[in-house]
Amino acid sequence: MSTAGLRVAVLASGSGTNLQALLDAAAAPGARFALVLVVSNRPEAGALSRATQFGVPTATLAREGDDAPRLLALLAEARADLIVLAGYLKLVPAAVVAAYRDRMLNIHPALLPAFGGPGMYGRRVHEAVLASGARVSGPTVHLVDEAFDRGRILAQWPVPVAPDDTPETLAARVLEAEHRLLPAVVGAWAALGAAAALSFTAPALGPAPALPVDLADALTS
Repeated sequence: MSTAGLRVAVLASGSGTNLQALLDAAAAPGARFALVLVVSNRPEAGALSRATQFGVPTATLAREGDDAPRLLALLAEARADLIVLAGYLKLVPAAVVAAYRDRMLNIHPALLPAFGGPGMYGRRVHEAVLASGARVSGPTVHLVDEAFDRGRILAQWPVPVAPDDTPETLAARVLEAEHRLLPAVVGAWAALGAAAALSFTAPALGPAPALPVDLADALTS
C-alpha cells in the first residue's frame, strides 16, 4: 500500500464494489491518493475482505449506539485527510462530521436532490426513479453534512433511463457510472487539494455520457 499523497479512509456497509474501484485506482501508476483505512458497521461486509486483500487496515463499528468516539479515534490514528462513504448505510455522527467538515464525501445512486434522504438506498432508489417516470438518473458525489444526502453536490453523471428498465437493469448501469465517477472525484480532490477548488460541470445528456469537462481537465493537469 502506498503512503504517498492524499490519505483516504473509506466507510462501507456492503460488498464494496465502489471500494474496489477506489482500490484499483489507488494501485494504478501515478495515483495521487492512498487508502489507509476501511471501516464498516457490519463485520460480514465484503468491503472488509476487499480491503484486506489489498493490505489496507480495517476496523468495525457497533451496529447500534454512539460510535463517534471510536470512529474519531480510528480516523485520527490513520491520519486520514479525506473520508469517503462508499455504500455506508449508517448516519455519520455529528461529531465526526464536524471534525471532518468539507473533508467527507458520499456517493449516492441518483441525481440529488431528487430521490435522496432517509431510507433511500439501493433498490429503493431505482424503484422510485422508475415510478416517477424520470428519463434520466445517475450517481451523485456530494459533501457529507449532518443529514442524509443533503451536502453540497460535487459531481453528477447522468445515466439515461430506458423504457424497458427494471430496478436491476437501471441499478447496473448507474453502478457502472459510480465506479468511474467516484475514483475520478477522489483523484481530482488529490490533485487540487480541497473540495473548494472543485468545480464540476455535469455532462450533456446522451447514450454515452462523458467525464465532466472540469473533472477531466483536473485529472490531466
